[in-house]
This record gives sequence, C-alpha cells and structure tokens, in this order.
Amino acid sequence: MTELGRYQDPLTIQRVLHATRSIAIVGLSGNELRASYFVGYYLKRHGYQVIPVNPREKEILGETCYPSLRDVPVPVDLVNVFRAPDALPAIAEEAVAIGAAALWCQFGVINEEGARIAEDGGVTVIMDRCIKVEHARYVGRMHWLGFNTQRITSVRAGLQ
Repeated sequence: MTELGRYQDPLTIQRVLHATRSIAIVGLSGNELRASYFVGYYLKRHGYQVIPVNPREKEILGETCYPSLRDVPVPVDLVNVFRAPDALPAIAEEAVAIGAAALWCQFGVINEEGARIAEDGGVTVIMDRCIKVEHARYVGRMHWLGFNTQRITSVRAGLQ
C-alpha cells in the first residue's frame, strides 16, 4: 500500500491550488450526475480554465473535449484524474510529456507506479483527495458547515 500522507500535504495542496490556472480533467463525464462533471463545473465557476479529456465526448461544459492529454493544444498546469487506478501510469507519462506542473488523483485513484512516474518527471503529485473539497476547504467555501472531519475545516483564516 502506498504511504498516502506524502501525497496529501496541506501546504503542497494550497500551493498547487494557487499556482494553477488551467486544469485538464482526464475522465470528465458529460453526464451531469457524475462526480467528475460536478467537479469540472465547480472549478470552472471558480475561475479555472477547465479542459475536458475524454475520447468518447466532443464537448463538455461548453469546452472542446480532447481524446488525450497529448492532444490538448494549450498549456496545462494541472492534470486532474477521474479514471481507474490502473490507468494512472499512462496518464502520468502524458502529464510529464506535456509539462504539467501537478497531477491530482481523485478519491480512490491510488497507484504507486503512476505517482513515481510523475515525480520522476518533476510533476507534483496529490493523491486520494478531491480537488473540489480541497479548494472549498482552503478558499473557505465550506466554512458554514462548522465542523472538522480532517477533510473539511471550519477555519476561515485563509491560506497558511
């Protein structure tokens, strides 16, 4: 089992969220009921450039959809992964090839080989965390919940 703590450092998460402008979402679904769609919608609403990557779709969230990361014609700061863990090594190789700064693996997307490939290529890895939840935690969008589950905090002091 991967030691996940090294991929969940709060300061790294905050740094990545603030440095990121463009996010390629691998596995973004056009189905409004899927978590990936909701996350993409949320990120777009909060000012990020969302780039859908899904070979089965032409357009999602009003954005052109690309079959792979290598097909994306603009620079990508962060690659967000909504795919099965066994797909991660190939996605990590593509993330390195396109010069992404970070690889963000959603809840359950845990693959040590993929993390190693990305890190060896100079890509920051965040694993088994939801980018929407972490953005909400550090930007203060969930402060009204008023409890701390170690995933969501009621602290409103802003970034540390």
